[in-house]
Amino acid sequence: MKYYIIAGEASGDLHGSNLMKGLYSEDSDAEIRFWGGDLMNAVHLACARAASPGGTATGESDIPHRGCRGVDGSPLPYSGGLVCHYKEGAIMGFWEVFKKAGKLLGNVRRCKADILAWNPDVVILIDYPGFNFKIAEFAHKHGFRTFYYIAPKVWASREGRIRKLKKYVDKLFIVFPFEIPYFKAKGVDAVYLGNPLVDSIADSRAMNESRQDFLKRNSLDDKPYIALLAGSRKGEISSMMPVLTEFAARLKSVPQYKDYQFIIAGAPARTMDDYKPYMDKCDNIVRNDIRIVFGETQSVIRHAEAAVVNSGTASLETVLLGTPQVVGYISSRLTYLIARHIVKIKYISLGNLIVDKPVFRELIQDDCSAEKLLEEVRALIENKEYRSRMLDGYAEIRDALGNKGASKAVASAMIADLRRQG
Repeated sequence: MKYYIIAGEASGDLHGSNLMKGLYSEDSDAEIRFWGGDLMNAVHLACARAASPGGTATGESDIPHRGCRGVDGSPLPYSGGLVCHYKEGAIMGFWEVFKKAGKLLGNVRRCKADILAWNPDVVILIDYPGFNFKIAEFAHKHGFRTFYYIAPKVWASREGRIRKLKKYVDKLFIVFPFEIPYFKAKGVDAVYLGNPLVDSIADSRAMNESRQDFLKRNSLDDKPYIALLAGSRKGEISSMMPVLTEFAARLKSVPQYKDYQFIIAGAPARTMDDYKPYMDKCDNIVRNDIRIVFGETQSVIRHAEAAVVNSGTASLETVLLGTPQVVGYISSRLTYLIARHIVKIKYISLGNLIVDKPVFRELIQDDCSAEKLLEEVRALIENKEYRSRMLDGYAEIRDALGNKGASKAVASAMIADLRRQG
Protein backbone atom coordinates (compact mmCIF):
# COMPACT_ATOMS: atom_id res chain seq x y z
CA MET A 1 0.00 0.00 0.00
CA LYS A 2 0.95 3.63 -0.47
CA TYR A 3 1.17 5.87 2.60
CA TYR A 4 1.40 9.66 2.51
CA ILE A 5 2.66 10.99 5.86
CA ILE A 6 2.88 14.64 6.95
CA ALA A 7 4.98 15.72 9.94
CA GLY A 8 5.75 19.42 10.36
CA GLU A 9 8.34 19.65 13.13
CA ALA A 10 11.11 17.80 14.95
CA SER A 11 8.85 15.83 17.30
CA GLY A 12 6.68 14.74 14.38
CA ASP A 13 9.79 13.63 12.50
CA LEU A 14 10.75 11.44 15.47
CA HIS A 15 7.30 9.86 15.77
CA GLY A 16 6.98 9.58 11.99
CA SER A 17 10.28 7.74 11.70
CA ASN A 18 9.18 5.15 14.26
CA LEU A 19 5.81 4.74 12.54
CA MET A 20 7.56 4.24 9.20
CA LYS A 21 9.67 1.45 10.70
CA GLY A 22 6.46 -0.24 11.79
CA LEU A 23 4.79 0.22 8.39
CA TYR A 24 7.79 -1.14 6.49
CA SER A 25 7.96 -4.07 8.92
CA GLU A 26 4.27 -4.96 8.73
CA ASP A 27 3.67 -4.25 5.01
CA SER A 28 6.31 -5.68 2.68
CA ASP A 29 4.86 -3.68 -0.23
CA ALA A 30 4.77 -0.36 1.64
CA GLU A 31 5.62 2.78 -0.29
CA ILE A 32 5.86 5.91 1.82
CA ARG A 33 5.94 9.49 0.58
CA PHE A 34 6.29 12.11 3.28
CA TRP A 35 6.79 15.60 4.58
CA GLY A 36 9.17 15.31 7.50
CA GLY A 37 12.83 15.49 8.41
CA ASP A 38 16.15 13.70 8.63
CA LEU A 39 14.92 10.86 10.85
CA MET A 40 12.08 9.90 8.53
CA ASN A 41 14.37 10.19 5.53
CA ALA A 42 16.95 7.95 7.18
CA VAL A 43 14.33 5.23 7.68
CA HIS A 44 13.20 5.59 4.06
CA LEU A 45 16.73 5.35 2.68
CA ALA A 46 17.57 2.39 4.92
CA CYS A 47 14.55 0.56 3.51
CA ALA A 48 15.61 1.53 0.00
CA ARG A 49 19.09 0.12 0.52
CA ALA A 50 17.66 -3.10 1.90
CA ALA A 51 15.34 -3.45 -1.09
CA SER A 52 17.87 -2.58 -3.80
CA PRO A 53 20.06 -5.19 -5.52
CA GLY A 54 23.03 -5.82 -3.26
CA GLY A 55 21.78 -3.23 -0.79
CA THR A 56 23.56 -0.40 -2.61
CA ALA A 57 20.90 2.30 -2.99
CA THR A 58 22.18 5.70 -1.89
CA GLY A 59 19.48 8.12 -3.03
CA GLU A 60 16.05 8.56 -4.61
CA SER A 61 17.16 7.56 -8.09
CA ASP A 62 18.24 4.14 -6.80
CA ILE A 63 15.02 3.31 -4.98
CA PRO A 64 12.98 0.47 -6.47
CA HIS A 65 9.24 1.08 -6.52
CA ARG A 66 6.03 0.12 -8.27
CA GLY A 67 4.80 2.23 -11.16
CA CYS A 68 3.52 5.63 -10.06
CA ARG A 69 1.37 7.82 -12.28
CA GLY A 70 0.04 11.34 -12.08
CA VAL A 71 -3.58 12.44 -12.30
CA ASP A 72 -3.30 12.58 -16.09
CA GLY A 73 -1.99 9.02 -16.24
CA SER A 74 1.57 10.00 -17.14
CA PRO A 75 4.46 8.28 -15.29
CA LEU A 76 5.87 10.22 -12.35
CA PRO A 77 9.67 10.39 -11.99
CA TYR A 78 9.48 9.42 -8.34
CA SER A 79 7.58 7.30 -5.89
CA GLY A 80 8.13 7.28 -2.15
CA GLY A 81 10.48 9.67 -0.40
CA LEU A 82 10.87 13.08 1.18
CA VAL A 83 8.78 15.80 -0.45
CA CYS A 84 9.53 18.72 1.85
CA HIS A 85 11.71 19.11 4.95
CA TYR A 86 9.87 20.45 7.99
CA LYS A 87 12.51 23.15 8.51
CA GLU A 88 10.89 24.99 5.59
CA GLY A 89 7.73 25.59 7.58
CA ALA A 90 8.09 24.76 11.30
CA ILE A 91 6.88 27.79 13.24
CA MET A 92 4.96 28.27 16.46
CA GLY A 93 2.94 31.06 17.97
CA PHE A 94 0.14 33.31 16.76
CA TRP A 95 2.32 36.22 15.63
CA GLU A 96 4.88 33.92 14.05
CA VAL A 97 2.17 32.12 12.05
CA PHE A 98 0.72 35.45 10.89
CA LYS A 99 4.11 36.59 9.57
CA LYS A 100 4.66 33.36 7.61
CA ALA A 101 1.06 32.93 6.37
CA GLY A 102 1.95 33.28 2.69
CA LYS A 103 4.62 30.60 2.80
CA LEU A 104 2.39 28.24 4.75
CA LEU A 105 -0.46 28.59 2.26
CA GLY A 106 1.97 27.93 -0.58
CA ASN A 107 3.07 24.72 1.10
CA VAL A 108 -0.56 23.69 1.59
CA ARG A 109 -1.23 24.10 -2.14
CA ARG A 110 1.94 22.16 -2.96
CA CYS A 111 0.95 19.34 -0.61
CA LYS A 112 -2.57 19.04 -2.02
CA ALA A 113 -1.26 18.80 -5.58
CA ASP A 114 1.29 16.18 -4.59
CA ILE A 115 -1.32 14.03 -2.85
CA LEU A 116 -3.53 14.09 -5.92
CA ALA A 117 -0.60 13.22 -8.19
CA TRP A 118 0.60 10.34 -6.04
CA ASN A 119 -2.86 8.97 -5.18
CA PRO A 120 -2.02 7.18 -1.90
CA ASP A 121 -4.13 4.59 -0.12
CA VAL A 122 -4.10 6.71 3.04
CA VAL A 123 -3.00 10.13 4.27
CA ILE A 124 -1.47 10.03 7.76
CA LEU A 125 -1.24 13.36 9.61
CA ILE A 126 1.12 13.76 12.58
CA ASP A 127 0.26 16.60 15.00
CA TYR A 128 1.01 20.03 13.33
CA PRO A 129 -2.70 21.01 13.35
CA GLY A 130 -2.56 24.42 11.63
CA PHE A 131 -1.33 22.74 8.45
CA ASN A 132 -2.72 19.26 8.85
CA PHE A 133 -6.36 20.21 9.40
CA LYS A 134 -6.33 21.89 5.99
CA ILE A 135 -4.96 18.69 4.48
CA ALA A 136 -7.46 16.55 6.42
CA GLU A 137 -10.38 18.47 4.92
CA PHE A 138 -8.87 18.23 1.44
CA ALA A 139 -8.07 14.51 1.72
CA HIS A 140 -11.54 13.70 3.05
CA LYS A 141 -13.28 15.62 0.26
CA HIS A 142 -11.22 13.78 -2.36
CA GLY A 143 -12.03 10.36 -0.93
CA PHE A 144 -8.67 9.50 0.67
CA ARG A 145 -8.70 7.46 3.86
CA THR A 146 -7.36 9.85 6.53
CA PHE A 147 -5.67 8.99 9.83
CA TYR A 148 -4.47 11.44 12.48
CA TYR A 149 -1.53 10.22 14.57
CA ILE A 150 -0.47 12.23 17.66
CA ALA A 151 -3.68 14.12 18.32
CA PRO A 152 -3.79 17.91 18.10
CA LYS A 153 -3.86 19.25 21.65
CA VAL A 154 -7.53 20.18 21.63
CA TRP A 155 -7.66 19.37 25.34
CA ALA A 156 -5.36 22.37 25.89
CA SER A 157 -6.95 24.93 23.56
CA ARG A 158 -9.17 25.38 20.51
CA GLU A 159 -11.55 22.59 21.46
CA GLY A 160 -13.70 23.55 18.50
CA ARG A 161 -11.29 21.58 16.32
CA ILE A 162 -12.93 18.41 17.61
CA ARG A 163 -15.67 19.00 15.04
CA LYS A 164 -13.03 18.81 12.31
CA LEU A 165 -11.61 15.60 13.77
CA LYS A 166 -15.06 14.01 13.63
CA LYS A 167 -15.83 15.32 10.15
CA TYR A 168 -12.57 14.85 8.27
CA VAL A 169 -10.58 12.12 10.10
CA ASP A 170 -11.44 8.44 9.74
CA LYS A 171 -9.37 7.24 12.69
CA LEU A 172 -7.50 9.07 15.46
CA PHE A 173 -4.45 7.40 17.07
CA ILE A 174 -3.56 8.96 20.43
CA VAL A 175 -0.35 8.62 22.48
CA PHE A 176 -1.19 9.81 26.02
CA PRO A 177 -3.29 7.86 28.51
CA PHE A 178 -5.13 10.96 29.76
CA GLU A 179 -6.49 11.43 26.23
CA ILE A 180 -8.48 8.18 26.38
CA PRO A 181 -11.36 9.44 28.61
CA TYR A 182 -11.19 12.90 27.06
CA PHE A 183 -11.81 11.82 23.47
CA LYS A 184 -14.30 9.14 24.53
CA ALA A 185 -16.38 11.82 26.24
CA LYS A 186 -16.26 13.91 23.06
CA GLY A 187 -17.46 11.03 20.90
CA VAL A 188 -14.22 10.71 18.90
CA ASP A 189 -13.14 7.28 17.64
CA ALA A 190 -9.66 7.25 19.20
CA VAL A 191 -7.21 4.36 19.53
CA TYR A 192 -4.52 4.24 22.26
CA LEU A 193 -1.75 1.65 21.83
CA GLY A 194 1.02 3.21 23.94
CA ASN A 195 3.51 6.01 23.45
CA PRO A 196 6.16 5.75 20.70
CA LEU A 197 8.76 7.61 22.75
CA VAL A 198 9.06 4.55 24.96
CA ASP A 199 10.31 2.61 21.92
CA SER A 200 12.56 5.44 20.79
CA ILE A 201 14.29 5.72 24.16
CA ALA A 202 14.58 2.00 24.87
CA ASP A 203 16.23 1.35 21.50
CA SER A 204 18.43 4.45 21.49
CA ARG A 205 22.21 4.53 21.62
CA ALA A 206 21.84 6.83 24.65
CA MET A 207 20.54 3.95 26.76
CA ASN A 208 23.04 1.45 25.46
CA GLU A 209 26.42 3.16 25.68
CA SER A 210 28.51 4.46 28.57
CA ARG A 211 29.07 8.10 29.42
CA GLN A 212 32.75 7.66 28.63
CA ASP A 213 31.98 6.36 25.14
CA PHE A 214 29.65 9.28 24.48
CA LEU A 215 32.22 11.85 25.60
CA LYS A 216 35.03 10.23 23.65
CA ARG A 217 33.01 9.88 20.47
CA ASN A 218 32.18 13.60 20.51
CA SER A 219 35.63 14.80 21.68
CA LEU A 220 34.17 16.21 24.90
CA ASP A 221 36.01 16.80 28.15
CA ASP A 222 35.43 14.31 30.95
CA LYS A 223 33.78 16.86 33.23
CA PRO A 224 30.27 17.09 34.65
CA TYR A 225 27.92 19.08 32.42
CA ILE A 226 24.48 20.62 32.20
CA ALA A 227 22.41 19.83 29.09
CA LEU A 228 20.82 22.86 27.42
CA LEU A 229 17.91 22.43 25.00
CA ALA A 230 16.76 25.71 23.49
CA GLY A 231 14.01 24.29 21.26
CA SER A 232 13.88 23.28 17.63
CA ARG A 233 12.46 26.43 16.01
CA LYS A 234 14.44 29.58 15.27
CA GLY A 235 12.05 31.66 17.36
CA GLU A 236 12.54 29.41 20.38
CA ILE A 237 16.31 29.51 20.01
CA SER A 238 16.40 33.31 19.76
CA SER A 239 14.25 33.57 22.90
CA MET A 240 16.03 30.96 25.00
CA MET A 241 19.72 31.26 24.10
CA PRO A 242 20.35 34.66 25.78
CA VAL A 243 18.82 33.32 29.00
CA LEU A 244 20.74 30.04 28.79
CA THR A 245 24.11 31.70 28.23
CA GLU A 246 23.51 34.09 31.12
CA PHE A 247 22.55 31.13 33.29
CA ALA A 248 25.79 29.37 32.28
CA ALA A 249 27.84 32.43 33.26
CA ARG A 250 26.14 32.64 36.64
CA LEU A 251 26.63 28.95 37.39
CA LYS A 252 30.31 29.12 36.42
CA SER A 253 30.79 31.96 38.89
CA VAL A 254 29.80 29.68 41.79
CA PRO A 255 33.09 28.13 43.05
CA GLN A 256 31.85 24.54 43.25
CA TYR A 257 30.68 24.70 39.60
CA LYS A 258 33.74 26.37 38.07
CA ASP A 259 34.74 23.11 36.33
CA TYR A 260 31.30 22.37 34.92
CA GLN A 261 30.66 22.52 31.20
CA PHE A 262 27.47 23.07 29.19
CA ILE A 263 26.42 21.00 26.20
CA ILE A 264 23.79 22.38 23.87
CA ALA A 265 21.80 19.69 22.10
CA GLY A 266 21.73 21.13 18.58
CA ALA A 267 18.21 20.82 17.21
CA PRO A 268 17.54 18.81 14.06
CA ALA A 269 17.61 20.95 10.90
CA ARG A 270 19.47 23.74 12.73
CA THR A 271 23.14 24.64 12.21
CA MET A 272 25.93 26.25 14.19
CA ASP A 273 24.88 29.59 12.70
CA ASP A 274 21.67 29.46 14.73
CA TYR A 275 23.61 29.35 18.01
CA LYS A 276 26.93 31.08 17.34
CA PRO A 277 25.72 34.72 17.66
CA TYR A 278 24.65 34.05 21.25
CA MET A 279 27.77 32.10 22.17
CA ASP A 280 30.01 34.84 20.76
CA LYS A 281 28.56 37.26 23.31
CA CYS A 282 29.74 35.09 26.22
CA ASP A 283 32.97 35.91 28.03
CA ASN A 284 35.91 33.60 27.39
CA ILE A 285 35.45 31.60 30.60
CA VAL A 286 31.94 30.56 29.64
CA ARG A 287 32.57 30.30 25.89
CA ASN A 288 35.38 27.81 26.46
CA ASP A 289 33.04 25.50 28.35
CA ILE A 290 30.03 25.55 26.04
CA ARG A 291 29.85 22.90 23.34
CA ILE A 292 27.21 22.09 20.73
CA VAL A 293 26.50 18.51 19.74
CA PHE A 294 24.17 17.80 16.82
CA GLY A 295 22.24 14.60 16.20
CA GLU A 296 22.69 13.28 19.74
CA THR A 297 19.91 14.91 21.75
CA GLN A 298 19.05 11.81 23.76
CA SER A 299 22.68 11.08 24.61
CA VAL A 300 23.30 14.70 25.61
CA ILE A 301 20.36 14.50 28.00
CA ARG A 302 21.11 11.01 29.29
CA HIS A 303 24.64 11.71 30.53
CA ALA A 304 24.04 15.20 31.99
CA GLU A 305 23.93 16.07 35.68
CA ALA A 306 20.75 18.05 34.96
CA ALA A 307 18.96 19.52 31.98
CA VAL A 308 17.34 22.84 31.12
CA VAL A 309 14.69 21.95 28.55
CA ASN A 310 12.47 24.03 26.32
CA SER A 311 8.98 22.57 26.70
CA GLY A 312 7.88 19.94 24.22
CA THR A 313 8.68 16.37 23.35
CA ALA A 314 12.19 16.86 24.74
CA SER A 315 10.86 17.26 28.28
CA LEU A 316 9.16 13.85 28.04
CA GLU A 317 12.33 12.35 26.54
CA THR A 318 14.20 13.73 29.56
CA VAL A 319 11.79 11.93 31.88
CA LEU A 320 12.29 8.61 30.08
CA LEU A 321 16.07 9.11 30.05
CA GLY A 322 16.07 9.73 33.82
CA THR A 323 17.82 13.11 33.96
CA PRO A 324 16.53 15.73 36.45
CA GLN A 325 15.21 18.78 34.61
CA VAL A 326 13.71 22.21 34.72
CA VAL A 327 11.52 23.33 31.83
CA GLY A 328 11.91 26.87 30.52
CA TYR A 329 9.71 28.45 27.89
CA ILE A 330 9.60 31.95 26.40
CA SER A 331 7.42 33.06 23.49
CA SER A 332 6.72 36.43 21.90
CA ARG A 333 4.75 38.79 24.14
CA LEU A 334 1.71 38.70 21.84
CA THR A 335 1.69 34.91 21.65
CA TYR A 336 1.93 34.69 25.44
CA LEU A 337 -0.91 37.15 26.04
CA ILE A 338 -3.19 35.31 23.61
CA ALA A 339 -2.26 31.91 25.03
CA ARG A 340 -3.12 33.01 28.56
CA HIS A 341 -6.70 33.54 27.45
CA ILE A 342 -7.23 30.34 25.45
CA VAL A 343 -4.98 27.66 26.99
CA LYS A 344 -6.84 25.78 29.70
CA ILE A 345 -4.30 23.31 31.09
CA LYS A 346 -2.39 23.52 34.38
CA TYR A 347 0.97 22.46 32.95
CA ILE A 348 2.77 22.97 29.65
CA SER A 349 4.95 19.85 29.93
CA LEU A 350 3.69 16.46 28.83
CA GLY A 351 5.22 14.64 31.77
CA ASN A 352 3.42 16.79 34.33
CA LEU A 353 0.17 16.53 32.35
CA ILE A 354 0.32 12.73 32.28
CA VAL A 355 0.27 12.43 36.08
CA ASP A 356 -1.54 15.74 36.66
CA LYS A 357 0.97 17.12 39.13
CA PRO A 358 4.23 19.15 39.02
CA VAL A 359 6.88 16.43 38.95
CA PHE A 360 9.39 19.02 37.69
CA ARG A 361 9.31 22.80 37.68
CA GLU A 362 8.11 24.88 34.74
CA LEU A 363 9.43 28.42 34.33
CA ILE A 364 7.33 30.28 31.80
CA GLN A 365 7.88 33.67 30.17
CA ASP A 366 9.15 36.24 32.74
CA ASP A 367 9.74 33.47 35.29
CA CYS A 368 12.26 31.91 32.90
CA SER A 369 15.24 33.97 34.01
CA ALA A 370 18.90 33.11 34.46
CA GLU A 371 18.53 33.65 38.21
CA LYS A 372 15.63 31.22 38.60
CA LEU A 373 17.29 28.64 36.35
CA LEU A 374 20.40 28.88 38.52
CA GLU A 375 18.36 28.35 41.67
CA GLU A 376 16.53 25.34 40.23
CA VAL A 377 19.57 23.61 38.69
CA ARG A 378 21.50 23.95 41.94
CA ALA A 379 18.58 22.37 43.79
CA LEU A 380 18.52 19.48 41.31
CA ILE A 381 22.21 18.78 41.93
CA GLU A 382 22.66 19.70 45.59
CA ASN A 383 19.34 18.71 47.18
CA LYS A 384 19.37 14.90 47.11
CA GLU A 385 15.87 14.57 48.56
CA TYR A 386 14.44 16.97 45.95
CA ARG A 387 16.21 15.10 43.17
CA SER A 388 14.97 11.75 44.48
CA ARG A 389 11.34 12.95 44.61
CA MET A 390 11.59 14.05 40.98
CA LEU A 391 12.95 10.67 39.89
CA ASP A 392 10.13 8.94 41.78
CA GLY A 393 7.72 11.11 39.80
CA TYR A 394 9.49 10.07 36.61
CA ALA A 395 8.74 6.44 37.48
CA GLU A 396 5.02 7.25 37.75
CA ILE A 397 5.08 8.87 34.32
CA ARG A 398 6.87 5.89 32.76
CA ASP A 399 4.37 3.47 34.30
CA ALA A 400 1.46 5.49 32.91
CA LEU A 401 2.88 5.37 29.37
CA GLY A 402 3.09 1.57 29.29
CA ASN A 403 5.54 -0.79 27.63
CA LYS A 404 7.37 -0.89 24.31
CA GLY A 405 5.80 -1.71 20.99
CA ALA A 406 3.53 1.29 20.35
CA SER A 407 4.88 2.21 16.91
CA LYS A 408 4.54 -1.31 15.54
CA ALA A 409 1.11 -1.74 17.12
CA VAL A 410 -0.14 1.51 15.55
CA ALA A 411 1.26 0.50 12.15
CA SER A 412 -0.48 -2.87 12.40
CA ALA A 413 -3.78 -1.24 13.37
CA MET A 414 -3.56 1.20 10.45
CA ILE A 415 -2.84 -1.58 7.98
CA ALA A 416 -5.66 -3.73 9.35
CA ASP A 417 -8.09 -0.83 9.00
CA LEU A 418 -7.06 -0.20 5.40
CA ARG A 419 -7.39 -3.86 4.49
CA ARG A 420 -10.88 -3.99 6.01
CA GLN A 421 -11.85 -1.03 3.85
CA GLY A 422 -10.70 -2.98 0.81
